[in-house]
Amino acid sequence: SGTSPLHPGNFNAPSAICRAAVLYVFRCLVEDDIPLNEGCLKPLKIIIPENSLINPHYPAAVVAGNVETSQVIVDTLLGALGVAAASQGTMNNFIWGDATYQYYETICGGAGATRGRAGCDAVHTHMTNSRLTDPEVLEWRFPVRLESFRLRPGSGGRGRCKGGDGTVRELRFLAPMTASILAGHRRVPPYGMDGGEPGKTGRNWVQHADGRITSLDHHGRIEVATGDLFVIETPGGGGYGRADR
Repeated sequence: SGTSPLHPGNFNAPSAICRAAVLYVFRCLVEDDIPLNEGCLKPLKIIIPENSLINPHYPAAVVAGNVETSQVIVDTLLGALGVAAASQGTMNNFIWGDATYQYYETICGGAGATRGRAGCDAVHTHMTNSRLTDPEVLEWRFPVRLESFRLRPGSGGRGRCKGGDGTVRELRFLAPMTASILAGHRRVPPYGMDGGEPGKTGRNWVQHADGRITSLDHHGRIEVATGDLFVIETPGGGGYGRADR
């Protein structure tokens, strides 16, 4: 109850995604290794308003519901229970290609800290567990060059237990392409818990070969030319507890 109304864009998540996120959080809270079965949800009552952000009706767009909104549901539940600070909360979906080449990757970021443990740096969290293509294979198969893929120091929130750091990924295009980004936490930072500081928001921009800079929001599409550099900074995780205690 109280969830947001239907989203005008594609961030709506079908109720099955919401239930899967609830199930994931519930299983994280249980120490025993419970086999996945229908009975896992028996102790829970899930109330989802009709035709809302997390229970849309046709013809609402839903493509980002699985890859983005699911992350928000998980972080919201873990935060409400006081279990963990927010993680990067996004898959940082990066898609590019032309008539010949098509490529899709998701990029890791910082994990949220818990009461007794710092968040991990540069990991996929919660509803994503995909791997990146090896740089050598990426550059062999596609007209791109991976200029840099590194940690983003200081992006994790400060706290008694620090949030994990995000990453910086820089990809240079060696041919004209169409590139798109679909991500979250570009405006609102991943929250800290119990006095911990939030993680830093992510950023996306293109550094053109002629020196111009084009900034992109949490979702956007751009035509890149030969020599353009696409830079993605992923969010850090929130910290847990006050840093001075």
